Amino acid sequence: MDFNVKKLASDAGVFFTRAVQFTEEKFGQAEKTELDAHFENLLSRADGTKNWTEKILHQTEVLLQPNPSARVEEFLYEKLDRKIPSRVTNGELLGQYMTEAANDFGPSSPYGQTLIKVGETQKRLGIAERDFIHSSSINFLTPLRNFLEGDWRTISKERRILQNRRLDLDACKARLKKAKAAEAKAALWSDEVDKAEHELRVAQTEFDRQAEVTRLLLEGISSTHVNHLRCLHEFAEAQATYYAQCYQYMVDLQKQLGSSKGEVFPSTFVGNPEAVSPPLSTSPPAATISLLQAVSPNPVDGTLNPAEVKPPASGTRKAKVLYDYEAADSTELGLRADELITVYSLPGMDPDWLVGERGNQKGKVPVTYLELLS
Repeated sequence: MDFNVKKLASDAGVFFTRAVQFTEEKFGQAEKTELDAHFENLLSRADGTKNWTEKILHQTEVLLQPNPSARVEEFLYEKLDRKIPSRVTNGELLGQYMTEAANDFGPSSPYGQTLIKVGETQKRLGIAERDFIHSSSINFLTPLRNFLEGDWRTISKERRILQNRRLDLDACKARLKKAKAAEAKAALWSDEVDKAEHELRVAQTEFDRQAEVTRLLLEGISSTHVNHLRCLHEFAEAQATYYAQCYQYMVDLQKQLGSSKGEVFPSTFVGNPEAVSPPLSTSPPAATISLLQAVSPNPVDGTLNPAEVKPPASGTRKAKVLYDYEAADSTELGLRADELITVYSLPGMDPDWLVGERGNQKGKVPVTYLELLS
């Protein structure tokens, strides 16, 4: 009992001494031991790493799960160490509704058939999104959280200990200074000087030891950056794969809808061009082609060489251009709205494309940008 009381009294005394030293430093009434420039740089780098990691982690969570309620639910499951239940994505839910609507309206009707096609694509987009979220959570978010909840807490703890050791050291320096000042007035204070010098040596040893421990932890931030760099690469690759899959799914869907549009709306290309908005181009940007080839086993069609194409003896038609179209590569022909060109098809050619001629210029043109004339 007495031991506990003495310990509590001793702890209270140490806390009071540190508080006094800290307050006097703030008011400029006490000297403060400064850390070397390298140590200060390590501290600044560690603080920056912590702050930016928190911001990147939070914003990535918002990107992957925009619903704040769902994020709170996932956070609680994680803290309770329970498995997060599988959540249906918005794309999957939309696809399910479209399929059910098609069955209700009649799956063999034009509207029902289109609902089924679009719904299946929405499901595929939703599944791709769920896979991307799962991969990013494991390979990117989890390492960031582990740093903040593991390494950073250890660093913070050791920094607090170092701060206390520094306050103890500076308090000992102040006591020694006062003892020496008193010794100059009376020789009876020599014992106080010896005691203060001994306390200073002990405090200096403890401070140096704690400074070395903290320094080693701070230097480990470089390894943290290397680990986060690897995770960032994995996140970028997962995101690129996800968007490439989405693009390929939409290209496939557009081809399905384009091939059936003429059957459903036979007058699509002979009506008022202002009543139809420009469709998406089925030709991806040049920077996307290589990525799609890596994800999809079917490469993007771009094998037509206009210089080798000869128009058939019969079957050419005139067509009016409905919208401007920029050629994606040298195999395509750029178009300007309202101009007239000659078009024809070749055996084995994609039904969504025709060969277009304007004077001595020749190249592939998308059917959906044309009004075929009789």
